[in-house]
Amino acid sequence: MRDHFEMRDADAAGRIGRLEVPRADRTIETPALMPVINPNRLTIEPARLEAEFGVEILITNSYIIRETESLREQALDEGLHAMLEFDGAIMTDSGSFQLSEYSDVEVTTKEIIEFQHAIGSDIGTPVDIPTPPDVSREQAESELATTQQALADAEAIDVGEILLNAPVQGSTHPDLREDAAAHAAATDLDVFPVGAVVPLMNSYRYDDMVEAVAAAKRGLGADCPVHLFGAGHPMMLALAVAMGCDLFDSAAYALYARAGRYLTVAGTQQLDDLDYLPCSCPICSERTPADLRSEDDDTRTRLLAEHNLHVTFEELRRIKQAIRSGNLLELVERRARGHPAMYDGYRALLDHADQLEAEDPVSKGTFFHTSAESARRPEVLRHHERLDRLAVPDRLLLTEGGAPDGDEYDDAWRVVPPFGPFPRELSDSYPFTAAVPDRPDRAGQVAAADGVRALVEANPDTEFTLAINDWHRDAIDRVPERVEIESLSTIHDDGD
Repeated sequence: MRDHFEMRDADAAGRIGRLEVPRADRTIETPALMPVINPNRLTIEPARLEAEFGVEILITNSYIIRETESLREQALDEGLHAMLEFDGAIMTDSGSFQLSEYSDVEVTTKEIIEFQHAIGSDIGTPVDIPTPPDVSREQAESELATTQQALADAEAIDVGEILLNAPVQGSTHPDLREDAAAHAAATDLDVFPVGAVVPLMNSYRYDDMVEAVAAAKRGLGADCPVHLFGAGHPMMLALAVAMGCDLFDSAAYALYARAGRYLTVAGTQQLDDLDYLPCSCPICSERTPADLRSEDDDTRTRLLAEHNLHVTFEELRRIKQAIRSGNLLELVERRARGHPAMYDGYRALLDHADQLEAEDPVSKGTFFHTSAESARRPEVLRHHERLDRLAVPDRLLLTEGGAPDGDEYDDAWRVVPPFGPFPRELSDSYPFTAAVPDRPDRAGQVAAADGVRALVEANPDTEFTLAINDWHRDAIDRVPERVEIESLSTIHDDGD
């Protein structure tokens, strides 16, 4: 068990946790955003990040520091915290991407971790290979073997209190990701970054990103803090947290600002295209788009970067409250409605409802059934899987209406899409307190019919009657033939 990470609250696979960083003598509340600091080009001073934005942890690149003579000498002389004027925790990247893409310099894991230790890093990183998406299986396997050797090399180094990352690679091969994660979790390393997903996010392949993270999570234990490398756009944070990611790093706040790009929870907009600023952060509440455009380049970049951070940290706080309130998936669904690629990511997330269900709390806030995808949530799956635990009488009425008079049936259970049947005495229990539409959609009715089927198949000796109104044909078709259907007013042959 890893005693430096503790889960406090959970919803779906998302969690609020506490990450102990011994060398910094800090406890970081997760989910946490680590702004990326390029020491050669500061957009916002780290001291301001801590004082004005509440940043508890940031990330910088030890390879850039090591290869820049003036920075190397300053970092070795003063220490990383003094050089950056930051009192919080500092994670250092090894520069694996730069080494693989741009450099002919060979740096070993031992050399870079010893350098990270020497300059005072609190969380260090070995030299892995960030295998990009869509490569051949042979390449992914070969590079994964190199990464796993780097983890072994890192594990053998005596670094005192510094925590060490164990990157999880494997490209877009889910089984390799899962195996890589299980291998990483079996080491004595501390934090588990899911690497090389930036190309997926840059090309809006959020569904493939979900598949990579879901595979990694299957190999990692619940006590493993997960860092999603390169994920810092506010529009996708709720989705990433719901998948079980705890740490994020954002260079986007500064890079996008330099390109005149304005971040929102619904996507990215060009400052030149804005007539109004749809935000009430300190930057936007005191200025107009014209005001920002009139600034010199450096000032405009700084102000945009500040807005980008404000909106990102606001979203993180919103996510944490959603976890506490038990409505994280409702937030994810709202964000998914903002972009088709995000909706693909949400649908991919629900493809793993069985995986989410293993971590999802049994009781939480009100379930809102607001779309066809709501019918695929882990709460619905859990109810269907547990129907065989319920005791049923010999003659049972399943009804969308009230309990009938007389003794024709031994009992009458409610039927509510998307859950299907449940005893009336559970009506005040989660998730049956759900807020559902008065006009159920096809997906909700189909899911309810699946619940009916699960109950019927678990009780072959019971006589079932299903009293419903206005169900769609394909929902009716999923009800077992031995169930008597009554009070059916209309059967639709079309869609929702």
